[in-house]
Amino acid sequence: MLRFVLRRLASGVVLTVATSVVTFFLLYAAGGNIARRILGPQATTVGIRAKQHELGLDRPILAQFGHWVSHALRGDFGSSWFDNLPVTQVIGDRLPVTLSLVVGATLVTAVVSVLLGVLAARRGGWIDRLVQFVSMLGFAVPSFLVAIALVLVFAIKLGLVAPTGYTRFTDSPSGWLSSIVLPVIALSIGSVSGVAQQIRGSLLDAQRQDWVRVLRSHGLPESRVLYLHMLRNAAGPALSVLGLQFVSLIGGAVIVEQIFAVAGLGQAAVSATSQGDVPVVMGLVIVVGAIVVVLNLLVDLLLGWLNPKVRRA
Repeated sequence: MLRFVLRRLASGVVLTVATSVVTFFLLYAAGGNIARRILGPQATTVGIRAKQHELGLDRPILAQFGHWVSHALRGDFGSSWFDNLPVTQVIGDRLPVTLSLVVGATLVTAVVSVLLGVLAARRGGWIDRLVQFVSMLGFAVPSFLVAIALVLVFAIKLGLVAPTGYTRFTDSPSGWLSSIVLPVIALSIGSVSGVAQQIRGSLLDAQRQDWVRVLRSHGLPESRVLYLHMLRNAAGPALSVLGLQFVSLIGGAVIVEQIFAVAGLGQAAVSATSQGDVPVVMGLVIVVGAIVVVLNLLVDLLLGWLNPKVRRA
């Protein structure tokens, strides 16, 4: 088990490093005159050169990358070029916001997907067709359209929640819940479709297996066969899809955070990329990469716990 964990962590680190290298060089290839952007259109040539020297932009790109790596290995990701805040502070302030949305959407996706998948597999007929239609509709409609519709109906027309903004949990738990409920729903709509279809398909496949007929022939209650055995068998493939959905939700949060004016990692990524704020973008790459690596490891460990065959492999 320890060898497996170390192997997966090592592969994740290699992938994160490769992504960082590519991102760094792409940013500089498309960066333009960053010093002029920072100082504004009225900046003089002398001022621009002084700013470039201050940021190290007058050095070769390999030297700049080596400087960033040497500091990043010590946990120093530098400061934002545009607001002079430490990158760790910029990310630390916004990470809880994005995690609230993504984790909340993942939990909603898991619960609703199980309910829809079980309902479709058990009932069949028109209920199955209705569940499939609703799932495909949720998959087809873009999340930003869902977000706009939710704002118009529940925030503007009904006035049930605030249309924009984010309240920290430590400031007000009820305000925090009210501020994330619409973004979480908008994020989870599309994810529910894929996971629900996966659970439905796995349950229908399990119903045709010999081991399910043996359990029923032994007189086990149908609910126990379904929830204790069949659903656990279906949980493996669904968990893999849910893990992929978690990663995609981080990307989807970029648009949703813009619509709901929520200051999360997505909003920071859009702003930093458009400005060419290299330290912030690189810090975001490392943090998101670390989240993906840890998530994939947890999914693999859960799959091994659910399925002995996977654990032995």
